[in-house]
Amino acid sequence: MSPRQLVTLGMFIIDEFVYSDEDGRPTGRTLPPQAGHSFGASLYLLLTSSIVPRSALLPPHAVGMIVDRGADFPAEIESQLVAYGKDMWLFRDHSGQTTRALNSYKGDHRGFEYLTPRIRLTPLDLKDTAFANPRSLHFICSPSRASVIVSEIKTIDGWSPTTIYEPIPYAHRPATSPNAEEALSLLSIPLPTTKPKIEEACARFLEIGVGPGRDGWVIVRSGALGAYVASANRKGEWISAFWEDEQKVVDVTGAGNGFLGGLAAGLALTEGDVFAAAFYGTVSASFIIEQQGLPHISQSLNATEPVEHWNNDYPTHRLQELKRRHAKYT
Repeated sequence: MSPRQLVTLGMFIIDEFVYSDEDGRPTGRTLPPQAGHSFGASLYLLLTSSIVPRSALLPPHAVGMIVDRGADFPAEIESQLVAYGKDMWLFRDHSGQTTRALNSYKGDHRGFEYLTPRIRLTPLDLKDTAFANPRSLHFICSPSRASVIVSEIKTIDGWSPTTIYEPIPYAHRPATSPNAEEALSLLSIPLPTTKPKIEEACARFLEIGVGPGRDGWVIVRSGALGAYVASANRKGEWISAFWEDEQKVVDVTGAGNGFLGGLAAGLALTEGDVFAAAFYGTVSASFIIEQQGLPHISQSLNATEPVEHWNNDYPTHRLQELKRRHAKYT
């Protein structure tokens, strides 16, 4: 069996929610437990790697995630996961609780805390499974833990994956890969975010972390402004956000991780063309922000085979539309 295109070491998390106003009074709003709504960043990344148009390169059996399934694992969430493709998941049963987290909203402020012990994964957890030695490996953790993971990768003979790393700080709230505000903050560039400031940040990251003459890339995700993509050997360019109508945006939680999932899939589909892959990332993120929780998947039949719909739309249509806005790439 050939190795998977993409496997994540991220934890599977069931999120719970509490809503109150600025004074701490319950708003009456409710939301049932969700699979990976907030800190389950790797879940978004994994699912959106399959949102991109499937050209047989990234069917469900090309990606993978271990799900530590406790005795309390909700049947409805398992059904939802399987609907995305049963080959994507490796369920590991244990007698304890499934990892859960509480998202507490007080006005516009969001707090985050774990409700149960975390079950962390390492590259060795993939050994002797269908997920062993994938071509790309995703992990989201502190820099010190990332160093341990990379060291463990080096102990596995014959495996040299492309790594997709999302740094998080030692803090009580989750963080995703650096967005525009975080990028400016890292470089002490004052807010608010503007395109010139983001372009400056990208140039400085290339100078500091990549260096002239090297084939490295920086992508700064910038919300409604789009995504800025540049390398040491290529002038930076902007890719617009798919949704220009703010009314289409319901919840941006997980959008960055969705972008990375589409980017990872796009790299495989475009044979490593980073700029072209960023279009796939943008399309993937567009499906994440249309609702709270995961996007809805359904199927219809055409003359020969089932056709997948995501949120009652076709990923291929969105990809074509986004490229149309960038006529150079149509």
